[in-house]
Amino acid sequence: MNEIRTIEPFIRLGERLAEELLDGTIEPVIRRSEAENPWFSRANVVSAIQAVCADMLDGRNLRSWLARYPAAGRPSDETIGIVMVVMAGNIPLVGFFDLLCVLICDRRCLIKPSSKDRVLIGHIVDLLREIEPRFSIGALEGQTPDRLIASGSDEARRHFASAYPDTPSLLRGHRYSVAVLSGQESDRQLDGLYDDVFSYFGLGCRNVSRIFVPRGYDLQSLCRRLSARPITHTGYLNNYRQARAMRLLSGTEFIDGGFFLMRPGADGEGPLSEIACTFYESVGSVERLLRERDREIQCVVSATLDHPRRVDFGQAQHPSLTDYPDGIDVMEFLLAGSPAPADRRQL
Repeated sequence: MNEIRTIEPFIRLGERLAEELLDGTIEPVIRRSEAENPWFSRANVVSAIQAVCADMLDGRNLRSWLARYPAAGRPSDETIGIVMVVMAGNIPLVGFFDLLCVLICDRRCLIKPSSKDRVLIGHIVDLLREIEPRFSIGALEGQTPDRLIASGSDEARRHFASAYPDTPSLLRGHRYSVAVLSGQESDRQLDGLYDDVFSYFGLGCRNVSRIFVPRGYDLQSLCRRLSARPITHTGYLNNYRQARAMRLLSGTEFIDGGFFLMRPGADGEGPLSEIACTFYESVGSVERLLRERDREIQCVVSATLDHPRRVDFGQAQHPSLTDYPDGIDVMEFLLAGSPAPADRRQL
């Protein structure tokens, strides 16, 4: 196996990040990151780094994952393709996984970090260059890529589709996540649901913003459970107060959790700090609805419902290496031959 394609540099990256967290040498990076983006609180940044180390940079996980893709380890003298990665910045290090995939497939990577996450991604890139100098990671400077991976808003997705019409692309727009409750969840599962909803202040596409519950479910009890650990972040609370004021003015029904609103009967996701709550008559009706809206959904948190992107309670913000965004295998996309320009995957 070509050395640059091995997992060892990424194992070492995980070890370095863990060491920096332990000895405090990463603290200046965390402070700069929070100064540039106040939503990147220290707790959120530390949580993101720990999740990347545990879920994506663990040696056993990497070996098991890479074993699925024999082509990623074949020695080759072929010209290495150029892949442009345009990163989102809604939560810390959300763009790292695409960078990992590109490098482990031995492709040249041109990155455009989000202005919201330049500090952390820049630190990761510096560490990777130090660990494996042969990694080809550059800034986007007008080159034409052979592949494009872009994540962001729906508007950004349309922009890149228009700007690179002949480039095979993975274009990701806005999505949200849901939870489906049966009413039999344990306290531990409901505590996990808190993390699924409120980790990273609910800003991620894998954060739950809509909950399905059976008809007759006690939403007041759920609200009390979720309100046990209040959020005190100023920016988040400003969003909550604004949402509450708007709902009061409009006369919309809601349950006030003190730092979030639950909206019974809502059909679709709401703004930040709101949880839409939908009553269902049968699990089958929820399954049908989720199939109809599949292009809107990132993942489904449930112990009841079967879904290809289902995760357990508390695991929404801990995607494994095979929990590909939008359900599209990034490795297969990178390792495929040269598809026709029309082979564009936009979900």
